[in-house]
Amino acid sequence: MAQHTIHVTINGTAHEATVESRLLLVHFLRDVLGLTGTHIGCDTTHCGACTVLLDGEPVKSCTVLAVQADRKQVKTVEGLAENGNLHPIQQGFWEEHGLQCGFCTPGMMMTSYALLQRNPNPSEAEIRQAISGNLCRCTGYVNIVKAVQHAAANLK
Repeated sequence: MAQHTIHVTINGTAHEATVESRLLLVHFLRDVLGLTGTHIGCDTTHCGACTVLLDGEPVKSCTVLAVQADRKQVKTVEGLAENGNLHPIQQGFWEEHGLQCGFCTPGMMMTSYALLQRNPNPSEAEIRQAISGNLCRCTGYVNIVKAVQHAAANLK
C-alpha cells in the first residue's frame, strides 16, 4: 500500500505524518493522533457523529481520506474549548441538556459551530436544516435545537 507524508494543522497544532493511501481521516484523528472526541457511528456518512471542520466546512470524516486533509486546517470537538473554558456551543449543550447519551454530540457541535460561523442568528428551521445530516438516536432534537439557540445568543 502506498504511503504519503501529510502536513495537517489540527486545532491549531501542525502535524506531519506518514499514512497509507486508504486511511480515513476519522481513523487518522482517533488512532494516529489520539483525538477520540470524533466518534465513528456508521462508517457510511449516514449519522454524522464523525463530523469535523475541514478548512471551515463540516465534513463527515468517515468518508474523507487523511491524504485529502494534506495542507489543510482541521477542527475537531477538542478544538472548541479554549484555556479550560467551554465554548458557548459546549456550554449551550450543557445548560440546555442537549447532550443526551452524548454519542452524536461531537458531530452536532461541529455542525452547529459551522452554522453559527456563517449565520449567527439562525431560525429554528435553519438549525434543524443544518443538523439534519446528524442523527440522534436517543429521544429527539428539541434540546439540541435549544442548545444551538442558547449558543447563538451567547456568541453575540
